[in-house]
Amino acid sequence: MPLLRATTGTVLAAGLLTVPSAAAAPAPGSCTYKPAGTASKKVDLPTTDVRGLQPYTATLNLNSGAVSFDALTRDAPCTANAFQSLAAQHYFDGTPCHRLTTGGIFVLQCGDPSGTGTGGPGYRYPDENLSDVTVAGGTYPAGTVAMANAGPGTNGSQFFLVYKDSPLPPNYTPFGRITSGLGVLDKIAETGVAGGGQDGKPRNEVVLRTVRISPGRAQN
Repeated sequence: MPLLRATTGTVLAAGLLTVPSAAAAPAPGSCTYKPAGTASKKVDLPTTDVRGLQPYTATLNLNSGAVSFDALTRDAPCTANAFQSLAAQHYFDGTPCHRLTTGGIFVLQCGDPSGTGTGGPGYRYPDENLSDVTVAGGTYPAGTVAMANAGPGTNGSQFFLVYKDSPLPPNYTPFGRITSGLGVLDKIAETGVAGGGQDGKPRNEVVLRTVRISPGRAQN
């Protein structure tokens, strides 16, 4: 199933959506952020020059506890840059984590201020880091932070936190590794999904209060 429920495109048997082919890759050290759709919360486009992007740690302050991850600034620079830009503009502050899955795949999905699962920042950009050995085998391991999307080249602001190894095709840009707070996600999962299913809004509301960026460690 798609991790981002889009309202356009043709649903395939595997649950993914057909979208236009992604644009050609930009020159090294630069990114392409293309305006698309209406922003759920108005923000400026990220800078396209990522040559000065520094390693960072992002701390997600949820109403149920804090989760921190190290951004993969070397392997997914355009994604890490976009996330940092959104955090600096307080795009994520006070937004719901609108989706929890507790069967098949095990993720908490956040990053849509509208809380509908269809919202975004008003731009999109290409995928990165899909050949990462940690996900290339078709499993996103616990602790992975990755972008939700509606098909190739449709990254925006929605992302998901993997709290348990999850079988997923390598179609979702991995751009962070959780360093603390997996226990917070486990407790959220334990409360379950509203209505008693395995995929939907968390039974207990999960709010991303703030995202704070601090200097982090360079990738190995």
